[in-house]
Amino acid sequence: MTFRFQLHHTDTATGARRGTFTTPHGPVETPGFMPVGTQGTVKGLTIDHVASTGAHMILGNTYHLGLRPGHETVRALGGLHAMSGWEGPILTDSGGFQVFSLKGINKISEHSVVFRSHIDGALIDLTPEHSIEIQESLGSDVAMVLDHVVALPAERDDVQQAMERSIRWAKRCLEYASRDDQAKFAIVQGGLDVDLRVQCARDLASMNFEGYAVGGLSVGETPDEMYRITAATTPELPADKPRYLMGVGRPIDLLESIVRGIDLFDCVMPTRNGRNGFAFTDSGPIKIRNAKHKTDTSPLDASCDCLACTRHSRGYLRHLFIAGEMLGPTLLSLHNLTYYQKVMRGAREAIRAGTLVEYIATKKNQWGIT
Repeated sequence: MTFRFQLHHTDTATGARRGTFTTPHGPVETPGFMPVGTQGTVKGLTIDHVASTGAHMILGNTYHLGLRPGHETVRALGGLHAMSGWEGPILTDSGGFQVFSLKGINKISEHSVVFRSHIDGALIDLTPEHSIEIQESLGSDVAMVLDHVVALPAERDDVQQAMERSIRWAKRCLEYASRDDQAKFAIVQGGLDVDLRVQCARDLASMNFEGYAVGGLSVGETPDEMYRITAATTPELPADKPRYLMGVGRPIDLLESIVRGIDLFDCVMPTRNGRNGFAFTDSGPIKIRNAKHKTDTSPLDASCDCLACTRHSRGYLRHLFIAGEMLGPTLLSLHNLTYYQKVMRGAREAIRAGTLVEYIATKKNQWGIT
């Protein structure tokens, strides 16, 4: 079997799961975090850097790669794996998030989303079928269906229409797909309305997808609202398929979502924050530009084994940012991704040992979260 999701442990005190998602390019241990490589690269890092963090799977983006260099060019270069040099599994987003993030330059109909390229202004007609066509050319292990994301808060009628359209588009994606070596993941929409989320999850669960995602969150709602919707959605999804919460988030958001039954995550936060001098550590967040780090000879995080922490001091890292040296953003991005993987490994071990509640309590205490 090309794709298989095997559950190893389920936490008796919560909804957390530990498992393995097997793909053509190797296994993904869950709960797991995917670094975001939107345009075929995780910003500022080499593939070897990314591998050194412990990441099992990375993410690419259909919209951006479809525009530049173009999916036919990627296919001519041997697919996204060969082009980028990443040998592990890859998941590609469908372009649906751009329905939300580029809403000022697109027009949505039942047939498609029509974009005006942010690069040269050319019109792009992105149908569910074309999204799958692009992703099949990219050769990712997992292709996400095209969905309709709406900003929150929103009127219920608007949310319901987007949710129902997402279901119809998911079916079109599934019917068009032709690669047996590429899993298709459906995306549950429905805003902050539990009834709509449950309806969407049940309708999608009746279709033969290899995995299911919870989408349309982390788009303006509070963390508590996100947790509430996640908790209501995951029980409606097949227990024998991976569950992916899209675009989330802070380390605490990952742990709170693992408790609610989520297996996979992605977010630009660790690399974006790293490029801006913000580090996640076991002692809480660190803003490396702060003057107090100017002559600090201690490591960024003494418990971290990344290059930034084992070879350099806080004072040196601050200097790199103040001097505008590109190495600074690279090292902090590397650290943050390593830290996220460390948190995920800890969660997997805690689920196995039956100590997840204690693990999360310890992390909250370290991070100063009450």
